[in-house]
Amino acid sequence: MNRNILLMAGASLLAISAQAHAQDSASAGGIQEIVVTAQKRSEAINDVPLSITAASGDKLRDQGITNVGDLVKIVPGFNYTESAYATPVYTLRGVGFYDTSLAAKPTVSIYQDQVPLPFSIMTRGATLDLERVEVLKGPQGTLFGSNATGGAINYIAAKPTSTFKAGIDAGIQNFGEISGGGYVSGPISDTLTARVAVRTEQGGAWQRSYTRDDKLGDRNFTTGRLLVDFQPADSVRFELNLNGFIDKSDGQAAQLIGVVPLGNPARLGALATYPVAPANNRDADWTPEQAPRRDDWFYQASLRGDVDLNDDITLTSITSFSKYHNDADIDPDGVALRDYFYNTTGKITALSEELRLQGRTGGLTWIVGANYAREKTYQQDDAGPYDQSTSAYNFVDAGLGVPFFVYSQYARQKFVNKAVFANLDYDIGEMITLHGGIRYTDTKIDFAGCTADRGFALGQGIQNLLNAIRGGAGLDPISIAPGACVTIDASTLTAVEVQNSLNEDNVSWRAGVDFKPSKDTLLYASVSKGYKSGSFPLLSASDANQFAPVKQESVTAYEIGAKLTLLDRTAQVNGAVFYYDYSNKQFKGRVVADPDIFGPLEALVNVPKSRVQGAEIQLDLAPTDGLRVSIGATYLDTKIKGSFVNYDSYGNQVDFGGSSFPYTPKYQIVIDGQYDWALGETIGAFVGGNLSFQSDTKAVLGDARDTPSEELTRMGGLTIADYTLIDLRAGLSFDDKRYKLTAFVRNLTDKYYWSNATRITDTTVRFAGRPRTYGLTVSASF
Repeated sequence: MNRNILLMAGASLLAISAQAHAQDSASAGGIQEIVVTAQKRSEAINDVPLSITAASGDKLRDQGITNVGDLVKIVPGFNYTESAYATPVYTLRGVGFYDTSLAAKPTVSIYQDQVPLPFSIMTRGATLDLERVEVLKGPQGTLFGSNATGGAINYIAAKPTSTFKAGIDAGIQNFGEISGGGYVSGPISDTLTARVAVRTEQGGAWQRSYTRDDKLGDRNFTTGRLLVDFQPADSVRFELNLNGFIDKSDGQAAQLIGVVPLGNPARLGALATYPVAPANNRDADWTPEQAPRRDDWFYQASLRGDVDLNDDITLTSITSFSKYHNDADIDPDGVALRDYFYNTTGKITALSEELRLQGRTGGLTWIVGANYAREKTYQQDDAGPYDQSTSAYNFVDAGLGVPFFVYSQYARQKFVNKAVFANLDYDIGEMITLHGGIRYTDTKIDFAGCTADRGFALGQGIQNLLNAIRGGAGLDPISIAPGACVTIDASTLTAVEVQNSLNEDNVSWRAGVDFKPSKDTLLYASVSKGYKSGSFPLLSASDANQFAPVKQESVTAYEIGAKLTLLDRTAQVNGAVFYYDYSNKQFKGRVVADPDIFGPLEALVNVPKSRVQGAEIQLDLAPTDGLRVSIGATYLDTKIKGSFVNYDSYGNQVDFGGSSFPYTPKYQIVIDGQYDWALGETIGAFVGGNLSFQSDTKAVLGDARDTPSEELTRMGGLTIADYTLIDLRAGLSFDDKRYKLTAFVRNLTDKYYWSNATRITDTTVRFAGRPRTYGLTVSASF
């Protein structure tokens, strides 16, 4: 597939539109119109020349979507990865960034009412009490800024109402999880309205140890939001949003699938005979005194002000401040041994301001604005004790010191982002609209960090190593104080805190044209370019070069699409084909330290050239009263272009040229349907189901089955197998849907599947999906 195929596909879409044009409909029933704010103004979704998936708050509740990762059930092309280190990773149309540090900037940006959540780890409470969610696919750099090369997800909160309204809900699941929540909304005065919402999830341990009687997976999560709308005059509006969450839930344990020692195999001990995990979703293992648990909190305050300067021009200001704190125990090695464990603590503060002027003059709709953002992050990982890890004895085996069982790594970062932007839409007659947008962004990142000694065992080993090298070079010996940095600067043969800055700027842009021969037909073509900012890693670094930043990556995207309303508004067909030119894609790769004591070590790297090509289709049907069916599918083909030589997870040097991207299944399909019918004047019933399929993919570049262990290779290595999940729901509603009782089952067939596979020092592990889960929910609205 190439650009010529895009042109041929465009011709096919034009042919389809000719049939659609002949079926102008006037029915008010069928598919209901959805209004979105994808271009920072209210528009019907089928008038927006972008690929968008939107779902109402009711649909999200019906399908049990309670977090960002659950969007895989309704958004073809979206992928969620459970990382080994608690930071979620989101990928859209093959564009993602797998870095699990607290300060990792995403490629899929998350917003609440256009207010940014700049780091993925801050997104846990975004799904509370929603009006709808909008998923925008493709680079969104002109209006949403850097770090939206894959797309943007905007959660729209349910707004305060002019009359009193309230609602409550509660649920229980078979693993013992109990959830409950509610909202109250209404007027406080003639100019002031407010809405309060809260939700909590408790219990539900679903994982079990397969070597002892123990469970893991309890939820202890509470989130809330206060919205206050103030309208002192018809032309002036203010929206205050205070939201946050407290999360003291268990983390997820990994499943052992193989052992490949990082150090001397003779030191494996109990690991050599440790049983692999059974092939089901529940069984895993962890060290009891090091069980993965969180103690995290987050809050955000934002204020939006809109002033209508006249009937056609509005001035908008959006100011926000966010703070996040985490304290989590991470045990990702999949065994009840001290092979690898750490406690991570960190904090984020984020400030943002956007000021924009937008309006319409004749056939021209325009936006101009400026944006400022500043974030500060700190993360410290205290690793160990792990006296049963082979790598703890590397200095002993090299004759340089004693075993080391503990160490730390930390990073302080400051991000400053400044941008100005403009966007224009110009109507040429009634059927053709031209689109253009541009954004200039200046970004500066300051970094300081290192791997540090705890106690003195690691420091002594590094000191002995450096002094051996310095002695051979005729240099005086050095000493490393207990608790000091032990990251080696090879140019000075000293241990240092690495300090560095990254200054970059870029110009994102978008140009397009759409053709609307009738109110039920939209054809569009666009080309856009977006950027993801450069990044510093946080990792166990014996060499200062491991902390070298990767430079910004860019995506140039070509897309042709159509949105067709057919069959008297009972069918909606949206489709697109796309091709992405990728430059300097950021990957977590490996480098060889100088001196080489631990073999190839993790670092961030840039892949010079790669590409994504694909197609997607969305079909929504409303053939009869009460019946709604939605079918979506995505095809993706990703590839590294030319030669790219790096190291695989087991230290082998490989040319990854021609390799597909990790976490990008070639095929994804989502199907959802629901039928509602009346049992009486005020009693109704419904039954529905959801099917989601994704083809196999992998968690690494190259051949994911190529491992040093025959048993591990037989089990698939670092592949992620294809899977199909089926959810069912049914229920009753009473008093014109004011009261609702729902029974549900998720993963009906108890399919064994996993979203990630990775190497953790001596072990190779998987992170399994949820097993069959069933339960009941009740809700009431007043």
